[in-house]
Amino acid sequence: MVASNRSALSHTVFHLLGVPGLEEQHRWISIPFFISYVIALLGNSLLICIILTKRSLHEPMYLFLCMLSGTDIVLSTCIVPQALAIFWFHAGAISLDCCISQVFFLSSTFVYESGILLVMAFDRYIAICYPLRYTTLLTHSLIGKIGLILFLRSYGTVFPIIFLLKRLTFCKSNILPNTACKHIVLARISCDDIRINIWYGLFVLMSTLVVDVVLIFISYVLILCAVFRIPSREARHKALNTCGSHVCVIILFYAPAIFSVLTQRFGQHISPHVKVLLANVYILVPPMLNPVIYGIKTKQIRDKVIQVFFTKQA
Repeated sequence: MVASNRSALSHTVFHLLGVPGLEEQHRWISIPFFISYVIALLGNSLLICIILTKRSLHEPMYLFLCMLSGTDIVLSTCIVPQALAIFWFHAGAISLDCCISQVFFLSSTFVYESGILLVMAFDRYIAICYPLRYTTLLTHSLIGKIGLILFLRSYGTVFPIIFLLKRLTFCKSNILPNTACKHIVLARISCDDIRINIWYGLFVLMSTLVVDVVLIFISYVLILCAVFRIPSREARHKALNTCGSHVCVIILFYAPAIFSVLTQRFGQHISPHVKVLLANVYILVPPMLNPVIYGIKTKQIRDKVIQVFFTKQA
């Protein structure tokens, strides 16, 4: 009988506040959200089209970049349209099922992108340390299998979170002080013990993102050791330059994410609106800047972009 009463009290519709405390500035806050989303869609779509249509770019490095661009589109789409609906139309109402779906796709896509960055570090390691075996080791078949493994890893590790949230009774409040549904933010407004949610969330973080960061670091240590053994200064510079774009993307992806996690867990004295804005940085900035970084620093892509836009006009 008690369980029945608690079930009857459980909320099925929630209201996202956007950026709490800055509701009157939502119109202004929406501008960088909208601009970054448009740039992310156009830039990553262009990158995908160029890589898929130009056979000279059907190499492992560019195929992984194509995966990264597709993931960036999905990642930004998971949160920005919802945020813009809140900012422009005050449309913050969201059902429990939609909220849990957003948690699932946002978290799994983030884990998937982390995996791609790890594989791209491995790609650079093979290209620099074993250049003669590069294309024979990283075949198109292997790249497809790697993509499938990353997919299964990301969606498999995040999938139990659906059931961990579905078991909760939401009888405290139906107000979410955020621009999107997040696992722990949603769990904290429930009336049940959420220790398993906290521990499982930590497990996902440690088994995916932390492991990826450690392996990326090891890859670059091995790369640097190999590079500094190259006698030619020009060859060393060329080898390091091929890693420059990837290092920039890694910093853009992990630095805001780690800082956001630390502020969420230990920043009790930080204002809620600052936490929400920081939490959106790693969703907005990497998808917007990744195609720009690769377009500027990668000569092959830069040449193809110039060819697409200017050769036809000439």
